[in-house]
Amino acid sequence: QPKCLVLLQMSASQPQSGRGVPCLRCRGMCTGFEPHSWRKICKSCKCSQEDHSLSSDVEDDRKIGRLLAGSRYATLTARSKAGDGGRIYKRNRMIVTNPIVTRKDPTFDTITYEWAPPGLTQKLAMQYMELIPKEMQPVAGTEGACYRRRQLMRQLPLYDQDPAQCRGLSEPELKLMEDFVKKYKAEALGVGEVALPGQGGSGKEEEKPQDKSVAAGKPTEATNGALETAPDGGIYRCDTCKQAVPGDCPVVYAERAGYSRQWHPACFVCCRCAEPLVDLIYFWKSGAAWCGRHYCESLRPRCAGCDEIIFSEDYQQAEGMAWHTKHFACLECETLLTGKPYSLENSSLLCVTCSKSKRL
Repeated sequence: QPKCLVLLQMSASQPQSGRGVPCLRCRGMCTGFEPHSWRKICKSCKCSQEDHSLSSDVEDDRKIGRLLAGSRYATLTARSKAGDGGRIYKRNRMIVTNPIVTRKDPTFDTITYEWAPPGLTQKLAMQYMELIPKEMQPVAGTEGACYRRRQLMRQLPLYDQDPAQCRGLSEPELKLMEDFVKKYKAEALGVGEVALPGQGGSGKEEEKPQDKSVAAGKPTEATNGALETAPDGGIYRCDTCKQAVPGDCPVVYAERAGYSRQWHPACFVCCRCAEPLVDLIYFWKSGAAWCGRHYCESLRPRCAGCDEIIFSEDYQQAEGMAWHTKHFACLECETLLTGKPYSLENSSLLCVTCSKSKRL
């Protein structure tokens, strides 16, 4: 939709703080993004950063490049031209040109997909796109492209992988976070692969030694990482919905799960939030795929105030939620609430005074 395209163009030209970017949720009610000093929200409307679509393509590609660097998926990155020694995501975009037949001179309808599974023929990539809901297809200038960008921010927060983006980490906390990130890159991080049923893992011979270290998944069943024979009855089934998978329809494979398991494109979702895994980036744990956000939360508490993972042993807990001690504060007036009465409304902390005033 044109409105969404304007927002994407604006966000790309904004400074990193994103000041003034309209809120996608408030639709005109918000005066524009006003960053809070430590919460990941807008001071104006209190909606999240992803609701303001603050990132740009370059920022997203740098973030994913950094995430995949130092992992077995580093081949999906390239050295940044900025000369900072960083890596940038080699995001596969797909441009489809369809001729429009009219009595006049021929014209062409060009559709750009902001992301498409790499290594496929355009026909197979288009089949993949048609198997996910239309509102989630990342076509430039549509709600699907906005959805992808919000999911990149939501599922893969930069502050879950880059200690420099976290506020006030002590030296011991910094070391814990560095080890945490290094460990999940080695043991959990993965990128799904799209292929026809029975053809996952083709050409992966050079990665066979790494396959032995795959954790929590079923072992691969063939010498080259691909299935040698079809399963019993010759029918492949989706690991999530258990329905049969047609032999001519693309499926998603997860290397850490082993190539005996496959998913319908729309069924490759986080086991916690059931949201499709953006750009097929997953974290494998306990025999299931997780988005980055919920994988990290399954291992460490996340502060409900600043949204960062907590690496300190000194934190507050209430009603199944956690806060850095310094962030256990009223959402409205910022009064610290440790040892004081408070209310928890829609997962937001409020002091007694602010809670009463909101009810009036």
